[in-house]
Amino acid sequence: MKYWVIVGLVFVLSACSTGRAAELVSNAQSAALPDLGAAPELTNKIWLNSAQPLRIADLQGRVVLLEMWTFG
Repeated sequence: MKYWVIVGLVFVLSACSTGRAAELVSNAQSAALPDLGAAPELTNKIWLNSAQPLRIADLQGRVVLLEMWTFG
């Protein structure tokens, strides 16, 4: 049983490392998005899970996850 799990894992990993990844990267670079300038400053005064207002300058160099949702 252990042998088949290892063989399956090797098969999956080798299938993922084909030249397809390089093709996808090449396509992504050729379809670059236009530069729209700097992000606008955040104007909200109240934020969930934050004790103080957020500013773009405070977030520079950090990974930021934006979750967009509405009630409706």
